Amino acid sequence: MTRRYFGTDGIRGHSNVFPMTPDLAMRVGIAVGTMFRNGNHRHRVVIGKDTRLSGYMLENAMVAGFTAAGLDVFLLGPIPTPAVAMLTRSLRADVGVMISASHNPYEDNGIKLFGPDGYKLSDELEMQIEDLLDKDPHAQLAKSADIGRAKRVEGDIYRYIEHVKRTLPRDVTLHGLRVAIDCANGAAYKVAPLALWELGAEVVTIGNEPNGTNINLDCGSTSPANLQKKVHEVRADIGIALDGDADRVIIVDERGEIIDGDQLMAVIAESWAEDEKLTGGGIVATIMSNLGLERFLRGKGLDLARTKVGDRYVVEHMRNHNFNVGGEQSGHIVLSDFGTTGDGLVAALQILARAKRLGRPVSEICRRFEPVPQLLKNVRFSGGKPLEDMVVRQAIADAESELVSKGRLVIRPSGTEPLIRVMAEGDDRAQVERIVDGLVDVIANVRSAAA
Repeated sequence: MTRRYFGTDGIRGHSNVFPMTPDLAMRVGIAVGTMFRNGNHRHRVVIGKDTRLSGYMLENAMVAGFTAAGLDVFLLGPIPTPAVAMLTRSLRADVGVMISASHNPYEDNGIKLFGPDGYKLSDELEMQIEDLLDKDPHAQLAKSADIGRAKRVEGDIYRYIEHVKRTLPRDVTLHGLRVAIDCANGAAYKVAPLALWELGAEVVTIGNEPNGTNINLDCGSTSPANLQKKVHEVRADIGIALDGDADRVIIVDERGEIIDGDQLMAVIAESWAEDEKLTGGGIVATIMSNLGLERFLRGKGLDLARTKVGDRYVVEHMRNHNFNVGGEQSGHIVLSDFGTTGDGLVAALQILARAKRLGRPVSEICRRFEPVPQLLKNVRFSGGKPLEDMVVRQAIADAESELVSKGRLVIRPSGTEPLIRVMAEGDDRAQVERIVDGLVDVIANVRSAAA
């Protein structure tokens, strides 16, 4: 069944343009409220957001929808996505909502939904919501006496900070470490520096002055250049770059070099395996993770299970097969011992704890393998299905044949933007570049001809 509203990570789009309009946000509140209005208790929803200007608009629209459906609303304000997932469970809510477009620019926004267990909703539940969204919302409204109430909750960021701190053993402190952190002018601009400081670190913070339009703007995990400069400037032991909703992280070592999610997963997997805490016999990552990670894990006697792109699919596989470490190359790291979704700050603390334990610089402990040459390019398209064109399909088949036993080819449409992502990796960098450039040209020519 074709999806009209949901992508790989909730509903996302350009603010004030379908589907990111206040009208749809209200209808989402009504539809989701109707679905989770089960039992005879007072039903409640928690709503968090990042720092985008459009968050005010969408938050109020969703309050109208949920209260109209008969749910009480707890407004958390700017708070990380993993905090919303945690507080959904902690506050015994029926559903949790995060209003965020993650690493996208401020012009975009999105709606992420969590069930009462703190996990993102399944594909099946999202399709049920889509079905309700296309029906008359008036039939879903609560009776006059059952309309919900809304209140802003103060202080719940401190619940999350305590949760984050408890992911480390009590005898582990960050005393003696100078930590530079880039909060991306996003949802973690308050909680992340405070949590690090309470753990004993000397904290240098950038990207902590949100104004509604500067979230992810030349900062955060997608633009770590300023953090690299700051690490050099203050001689930090580590740099931590979060994204707009703080569910992903990129590390900058003391030399100013970037460490991606694949390397971070390797560090955590190795550490947890040594401590006999790793379950599932390995970790879960997506089809985009580097072949070097797979080879590294194999050398440690560990497996790498791959899923399609999207942290929700990583989590689903983790739950079904008893893994407790998973994530994406982009920096979504899911540690199910501590949470139900990606948490950039919690993942960063695992790296800091490893550095303290070994007494070695971050540049040493986080370079666990040599990445296989990998190239990713995007082709934008405005309509149609380029990947179904016979010329494109033949070009892909030829490329796959050339890479057999030498590397991997991954071609997929983006779940959040009108893009075709073309990725290849292999031991021969020149071959990888030639294959990717050739496929990009073929797809672009087909797109141009269709236009």
